[in-house]
Amino acid sequence: MPTLTADCPRCRTVKTTFDMLGKNYLYTEHSSWVTHFEVPAVCRHCSKVTVHHLRLREYSVRTAYEPTEAWPKTSHLNDFFSIQGFVSLKDMAAVQPPDHVPDDIAAIFREGSTCQSLECFNAAGAMFRLCLDMATKDLLPALETPDGPNRNQRTRLHDRLEWLFDSGRLPEGLKELASCVRQDGNDAAHDGTLAKADAEDLLDFSRILLERIYTEPARLAEARQRREERRAGDGGLPVGRARA
Repeated sequence: MPTLTADCPRCRTVKTTFDMLGKNYLYTEHSSWVTHFEVPAVCRHCSKVTVHHLRLREYSVRTAYEPTEAWPKTSHLNDFFSIQGFVSLKDMAAVQPPDHVPDDIAAIFREGSTCQSLECFNAAGAMFRLCLDMATKDLLPALETPDGPNRNQRTRLHDRLEWLFDSGRLPEGLKELASCVRQDGNDAAHDGTLAKADAEDLLDFSRILLERIYTEPARLAEARQRREERRAGDGGLPVGRARA
C-alpha cells in the first residue's frame, strides 16, 4: 500500500512512516490538475490513525493519482504530494467570513471562528474585535472635519462605532447588536473574562457588519454590471420595448 512520512500527532514521533488506508477527494484548484485529498493512514510507531490533508504538486503523475482510480501500491506519497496538515479539532464546523471581505480581514475572522469552535472564547473575542476595528477604520473620513471623528473615536472601537451610527455611516438597526463591544475595551485581552455568550455576540455582530460593509455593496455592483451587460447585448432597448 502507499506510504507517507510525516510527524505523528498521536504519539509525537517525528518523521515516522504511515501506511495509507484509503482516500477522500476534496477539491481541485483552479489550475485544473492540483487536487486535494484527505488520506487516513496508520502510524507504524503507535498504530493509530491520522487523516492527512495532501495536495498534489507533480503535474507529470496527475493521471496516476486520479480521485476515482486506485493509487500505485508501491508509491511514497511524499514524492508527489505536499502535506497541508491533518484533521483535528480545528476542523470542527466554523462560521466562514461573508463573501467579498478583504483577505486580511477574512483571515482574522476565520481565526476567530476557529477559536470559537474550540471554545477558546477570549481568543475568539480578541479576533472578532480586531475584525471590527480594521473594517470600521475604513469607514472614517480621511481628513479631520468639525463634526469629528475625534481622537477617541478614531482609536477606540466602541467610540468609533457610536460615531458611525450617529453620523449615519452605519444603519441604526445594527446599533443594538453593537452593545457587545464594551466601553472599557477588549475584556478578552485585559482580564480574560469573556464568556461563550459574549463571544457569540461578537461573532454575530462581526458577520453582519462585514456583510453590510463589503458583501452587500459588492453584490449590488455585480447585479448592476449584469444589468448593463444585458442592456448592451439587447441593443440598449428599455425593458418591455419590443424590437421593430
